[in-house]
Amino acid sequence: MKNEKIIIYTDGSCIGNPGPGGWGAIIRHGKEEIQISGGEIDTTNNRMEMMAIIQALKWVNSKSGLKKGEISETEIEVFSDSNLLMQSLNLGWKRKANLDLWEKMDLERGSLNITWTWVKAHSTNKYNNLVDRLAFTAAIKIQKAK
Repeated sequence: MKNEKIIIYTDGSCIGNPGPGGWGAIIRHGKEEIQISGGEIDTTNNRMEMMAIIQALKWVNSKSGLKKGEISETEIEVFSDSNLLMQSLNLGWKRKANLDLWEKMDLERGSLNITWTWVKAHSTNKYNNLVDRLAFTAAIKIQKAK
């Protein structure tokens, strides 16, 4: 799987805003398709959108099986339906909120070769719809555990 492109789809969900929230990510690497998700009791949708990306990149950095040199050479494409995040990452929009998560994201991004791609939410993209369900399911679990 060395140097095979890694495709990541991410989404966040929140029941109320703020409220119980969830994030989900699908990481496609070679023949592998890894689904990860989680959530927080009191959060916002934007924080969950960011957390999905952070956790997916954390997986790439620690569990992909790639060595440091291989990771930096591997092409990674991250898909998100968060226009705010994609514009901030692609066009350098000013970071005004969630500075703690921006710091974590910058740490995980490191020297990774990432292309940031916006995808329309709740549309025909199979993987975006799957991560939407992962994030919402995680938010429901958090809400029930409250």
